[in-house]
Amino acid sequence: MARIRTDLCILGAGSGGLSLAAGAVQMGARVVLVEGHRMGGDCLNYGCVPSKALLAAAKQAQSMRQGGCGIPGVAPQIDYAAAMAHVQATIATIEPHDSVERFEGLGVRVIPAWGRFLNEGEVEAGGHIIRARRFVIATGARPSIPPIPGLDKVPYLTNETLFDLRERPGHLLILGGGPIGMEMAQAHRRLGAEVTVIEAERALNREDPELAAIVLDRLRAEGVRLIEGTRAERISGQPGAVTVETARGPLTGTHLLVATGRLPALDRLDLAAAGIEATQAGVSVGPDLRSSNRRVYAIGDAAGGMQFTHVAGYHAGVVIRPILLGLPARAGTAHIPQVTYTDPELARIGPTEAEARATHGPRLEIARFAFSGNDRAIATGRTEGLIKVMVLRGRPIGVSIAGEGAGDLIGLWAFALANGLKMADIAKMVAPYPTLGEVSKRAAGAYFSPRLFENPWVKRAVRITQRLLP
Repeated sequence: MARIRTDLCILGAGSGGLSLAAGAVQMGARVVLVEGHRMGGDCLNYGCVPSKALLAAAKQAQSMRQGGCGIPGVAPQIDYAAAMAHVQATIATIEPHDSVERFEGLGVRVIPAWGRFLNEGEVEAGGHIIRARRFVIATGARPSIPPIPGLDKVPYLTNETLFDLRERPGHLLILGGGPIGMEMAQAHRRLGAEVTVIEAERALNREDPELAAIVLDRLRAEGVRLIEGTRAERISGQPGAVTVETARGPLTGTHLLVATGRLPALDRLDLAAAGIEATQAGVSVGPDLRSSNRRVYAIGDAAGGMQFTHVAGYHAGVVIRPILLGLPARAGTAHIPQVTYTDPELARIGPTEAEARATHGPRLEIARFAFSGNDRAIATGRTEGLIKVMVLRGRPIGVSIAGEGAGDLIGLWAFALANGLKMADIAKMVAPYPTLGEVSKRAAGAYFSPRLFENPWVKRAVRITQRLLP
């Protein structure tokens, strides 16, 4: 086997691995990137990019169907294969940015093969033995398939196979009411399929129930059938007719999508050979993202914790400091936002109201503002929505938003939490009128209103001042 000596070997060419490889090689390090499947990883090929492209096609159809602002709706002519072609075209447009050619052009050595550890300091991949000063595991995650009797005997889809479809499902059954399940439920319903979601607990159960209800009510109104608090007990059937047995009776559809979560993709790596400790949740790492093998780090989904593309990119920025410069660095989660891209969107950063109250008790204050009070939302007919800010001693510690553009609105609050800003700093902002950006400013205003307008001492001070002014 050919031997390679390098400064940094990265296992996995998803968003985290690519960000790290590009940054490290441009800073002067020798970098080897190992990828056994597709460059761009899950996000480009099976996750963020294709799902948002399909949601965009579905939103176009719904806009025609729904009409609004004085324009009557019309029945859209939906071509499911064309919508999926849009998905593939979107991937193809972004693909060159993540390609082997681009990274080799930057100076990265790309090995298109699966890698595995041979010992604490070497990896074997594609007929090469790679010895590196540091390794980074960035292998992402794969769909978690629940052990439901009969599931292994019927055809089913995951996010890794869903976008290969060209014929619209007649009736799509979805196992799992998390973000992936709810996004694909709405997309397929808007594109003309019947959709039933089966969730063992509460749909969007990690989100604030009050804000999740805004989203779920919209989905129900559009015809998505939500069956919550019910487990799939057995699955049977054949192509075109899959039946899920539940305590509420059998449910039969033409297609089954399993969206019950994701697990770190670590099984090919032979971590034990390198003395790397891991659990089902991911590689065991400290705040610095270093594993039990001091030469090996893990980032993104492989490190467990929050499974988002932007977290993987953030982790890449954290580990590059100790790997290349020997500087200390720690990863945090308090400033990491997350978005469910339904319509309306659901965005959050930090704890929900219930979580914050459990931690901080009566010291916690809540600032709220409804989209129905925003002039832009009124003008566009999108008044369903709410922002809720959890405040502790004048600083926001968590924000939940449901409504049009929630994923964009949460960015301001991510900036605020990352930089320790106060509610007073948000209140100082001048947002252009009329925009949805005023929602955040009005939430900050809602925090200060009782202090200004309901405080008798303020009123007394104003009366005294008015008497003294010339």
